[in-house]
Amino acid sequence: MDTTWFRRFGEPRPTGCRLLCFPHAGGAASAYAPLARKLAGTLDVLAVQYPGRQDRRGEPPVDSVLGLAARIADRLTAQPHRPYAFFGHSMGALVAYETARILHAGSAPPPVRLFLSGRGAPGPTPNRHDRLTDDAAILTAVRDLGGTDASVLDDPELVDMVLPALRADYGALASYRWQAGPALDTPLTVLVGDADPVVPVASVAGWARQTRQDNEVLVFTGGHFYLSERLDEVTTVVEGRLRTRTGGSSGIPDSGPAGGVGGRAQARAGGTQAAGGAGTAPAAREPGGGDQRTAGRAVA
Repeated sequence: MDTTWFRRFGEPRPTGCRLLCFPHAGGAASAYAPLARKLAGTLDVLAVQYPGRQDRRGEPPVDSVLGLAARIADRLTAQPHRPYAFFGHSMGALVAYETARILHAGSAPPPVRLFLSGRGAPGPTPNRHDRLTDDAAILTAVRDLGGTDASVLDDPELVDMVLPALRADYGALASYRWQAGPALDTPLTVLVGDADPVVPVASVAGWARQTRQDNEVLVFTGGHFYLSERLDEVTTVVEGRLRTRTGGSSGIPDSGPAGGVGGRAQARAGGTQAAGGAGTAPAAREPGGGDQRTAGRAVA
C-alpha cells in the first residue's frame, strides 16, 4: 500500500479482508489506532492519512470532499485487489461513501461493506452543521463535539497547528453538494450515537436509499464520538459483519450468511424507538454489549 496515504498500526495480514478507515474533520490516521489494535487479530486495518496533518502537515490540505475521494480512489485502484471494506466517521463517512461511488463507477471491485459512522445521510439540502463561517465557529463546534482534547484547544500554538486542516475540512464540508446517481452495490452498516448533538438518529435512515444491498442502522449510547467509549461493541460489529458473505467471500474463514452475525437477527441499540420513526421493537444484545436494530431497506 501507498504508505503516504495509508497507515498501519500493527503487523500486516497478507490474506483476508482489509479495512480502510477514514478520519473525521481535522482528524488524522492515528484516530483509528485503538480500533486497529482491537481488530489486529482478525483484519488488515489501515487508516487514511489526509494531506495537511501530522507528518503531512507540509502539504496543502484538500478542501473538497469529492477531490479527496478521487485522490484516495486513484491510489486504491493502483493496488492489487483483495477483499476490502470502508469505515468512515463523521466527515470520513462522507469521504468513504464518495470514494465507494467513484470505485463503483469504474472497473474496480466494490467494497464488501461500508461502515458509515456519525454522519446523516446525504441529500439535496446541505447540512447546516457543516456551514461554519470562521475560525471561532469551527473551534466552538470542535469543542462542543468533544473529539479533541480541551488542552489542545486551550493552547494557542497547538491551535495554530491544527487550524489549517480544520479550515480545509470544514470548507470541504461547506462546499459539498450531493449529486444523485446510481445506488451502490455494497451493503451498509450505519452507526450513530443516541445523544449525538449534530446527527439525530432519524437523520441516518436515508442512507438506505444509497444502496441496492442490505443496510442497517446501529445506535449506541453516547455522543458524536461514541466510538471511543464503545470500542469493544464497535469491534464486535465490524468483525461480525465482515464474517458474512456479500457478493463473494470476505476472506475471513467461517463466513456466515449475509446480513448478520452467524445468521442471528439484529436489533437497534440504546432504546426501542426506530430510526426514522418506524415504531418500536424490543432490543436484542450483541456479544460485547452493543444493542442493534436493522433499519431495513424500505426505510425512507
